[in-house]
Amino acid sequence: MRNVRKSFGSTEILHGVDVGMADGEFVVLVGPSGCGKSTLLRMIAGLENITAGEIDIGGRVVNDVAPKDRDIAMVFQNYALYPHMTVRENMAFSLRLAKAPREVEEAEVQRAARILGLSELLHRYPRQLSGGQRQRVAMGRAIVRNPQVFLFDEPLSNLDAKLRVQMRAEIKELHQRLRTTTVYVTHDQIEAMTMADKIVVMHAGRVEQIGAPLDLYDRPANMFVAGFIGSPAMNFVRGTVRGDRFVSEGAVDWPLPPPAARGGAGEGRPAVYGIRPEHLFPATGGIPAEVQVVEPTGAEMQVLARVGGAPVLCAFRERIAARPGETIGIEPDPALAHLFDVETGRRLSA
Repeated sequence: MRNVRKSFGSTEILHGVDVGMADGEFVVLVGPSGCGKSTLLRMIAGLENITAGEIDIGGRVVNDVAPKDRDIAMVFQNYALYPHMTVRENMAFSLRLAKAPREVEEAEVQRAARILGLSELLHRYPRQLSGGQRQRVAMGRAIVRNPQVFLFDEPLSNLDAKLRVQMRAEIKELHQRLRTTTVYVTHDQIEAMTMADKIVVMHAGRVEQIGAPLDLYDRPANMFVAGFIGSPAMNFVRGTVRGDRFVSEGAVDWPLPPPAARGGAGEGRPAVYGIRPEHLFPATGGIPAEVQVVEPTGAEMQVLARVGGAPVLCAFRERIAARPGETIGIEPDPALAHLFDVETGRRLSA
């Protein structure tokens, strides 16, 4: 995608998106509702017109190519299965439209059914299937076309939490087997982190950062990416650089990250200190934090506290005895802390 723009009348929705995808790559477009990710996916599919820019699939600019001629297959959020057709008929429908020979149609349906574990369900109708099985049928309908690109539009959002985890693994395993270029849209950053080879973080119609999941987690380009990628979200505390410390509201001293991660932030510079909840640890004599809420999740203890008037969330692996109203000591790992510019929100680094 080269400088892709989309406008509805005088309102610009996408502001010049540039994204390259390697053959066989699994790319996730992630961002909050209204950021433009589904619009972008529909433009790749040919379901939305492109206001400006170019979309190139396999060396061919497809701006004016009809959706059926783009060699793509799309899996929708609501499955979009024909209720009066069996699983076999739903999966074979696109091949039948293309007037493929019956033996090719049957071979492709059987191949997709084996891959997705649907061989025993080919005679059933969608109403006789669970949500996860319906989603597999929708994926099977895409697989039989052998497209250049798979497009997924929030395919797991209608499933319960346990089934989402299961289907997430199945889609990733499917990609590893087929190695077909895949563009996947979601607002769930956990889905993005666990499935993607490359993540495109979008916000208000712009690309904020592109990179591998752990690159975005370890080196977010700005406060938006830092707050969006990672669960629970990163803590942000405003303050000023003083010597080798960062001083926030209430004269609270935080250890500065290493010099290479300070971006030349010198004495007296206002900044925002970022630290992830999982990078804060209980410590006797550490930074005093007044406990507000304690949430045990089993794997960890999430403690919402106030540090010098600022809310700070801690995710402790240890099971500490802390009650609301008590004061505990916390210690951040300075090697994992970040500094952000107050005005632009950009991460400061050398």
